[in-house]
Amino acid sequence: MLQTVAAFDRIGEENAFAVLARATDLAHQGRDIINLGIGQPDFHTPEHIAEAAVKALRDGQHGYTPATGILPAREAVARRTLATTGVEVSPDNIMILPGGKPTMFAAILMFGEPGAEILYPDPGFPIYRSMIEFTGAKPVPVPIREENGFAFSAEETLSLITPKTRLLILNSPANPTGGVAPSEEIAKLVKGLEAHPQVAILSDEIYDVMTYDGEKATSLLTFPEIRDRLIVLNGWSKTWAMTGWRLGWSIWPDRLYGLVRKLAVNCWSCVNAPAQYAGIAAIDGPQDDVEKMMRAFDSRRRLVVEGLNGLPGISCLTPKGAFYAFPNIRKTGWKAKELASALLEEAGVALIGGPDFGVLGEGYIRLSYANSEENILRAIDRVGDFLAKNPR
Repeated sequence: MLQTVAAFDRIGEENAFAVLARATDLAHQGRDIINLGIGQPDFHTPEHIAEAAVKALRDGQHGYTPATGILPAREAVARRTLATTGVEVSPDNIMILPGGKPTMFAAILMFGEPGAEILYPDPGFPIYRSMIEFTGAKPVPVPIREENGFAFSAEETLSLITPKTRLLILNSPANPTGGVAPSEEIAKLVKGLEAHPQVAILSDEIYDVMTYDGEKATSLLTFPEIRDRLIVLNGWSKTWAMTGWRLGWSIWPDRLYGLVRKLAVNCWSCVNAPAQYAGIAAIDGPQDDVEKMMRAFDSRRRLVVEGLNGLPGISCLTPKGAFYAFPNIRKTGWKAKELASALLEEAGVALIGGPDFGVLGEGYIRLSYANSEENILRAIDRVGDFLAKNPR
């Protein structure tokens, strides 16, 4: 019998893709499925971005590129970072990667090993825990509580740090909750981290501009005292509706940059050349489509919250960022994954059960409002009808 490496028995998955596959299968069978499960914008990549990739191909840009990304793309990211955070970052600290996950993969591999501890948000993006367990490190959940507006508590987070803690993962604006960490809480956390110089920080800021009601996300880059141990994850997928382009960036301190470059050489070699030129066009070109998309998300967000709060047994905080709602379903009497499965199979609504984002996700479901207002209203009606007919 074939023997596999034990670490692969510990690696998990992202169930949103399993739900997408099942929803797609049901749709192919002729079922009317409303997909509010997958976390990707339902808008086309803006035309000028796609045209930049086409031009790059026609200009012969289809070979290998540097493992760190082409310099013009790294320079574009530096310009964008300065514009959004007010912080100057050298292109020599920027990596262009095939999406956001490679940054998680690289950072967790660097600090994860048996005997080490890595803190991550719970509920949070499932790949954090999956990768931590893959390395053999101990995953330590940082509670993301509804009573805190789905933001971490600096005091509680700091209390979880031990001499074995190697890495702290943060995510704001957050998947799956839509929470945005208050700037004062982030400042309190950074202050507390002064007592733990051995702890590196991975700040997942992929939804950085996706905020509402005048809310503004605080980048960890704005705290120079932790820059020498800070990794910032970002990318093109969400802001410019480029999920399938597989294009991300991250910012690394000097002492780690060479390590991630070597990992790139050994793993993915480099990033698709035309996609990098598309990324430059996204950053430097008009942002009208981004603004239009965010206005649509804002309108949908309000519909979702109003609709969910009108259903029996469901309550929903108004999300401050990203494009997710994370309603509390405890009073329905249903377990979260059981309800999500039943809604897909019986009501034709694809959602994600909260436990797919961590043990503290029980009692919640994630709903992506990256769909039309018409479909959102239809989905909420179906959820309401299902609950009325299937009380617990």
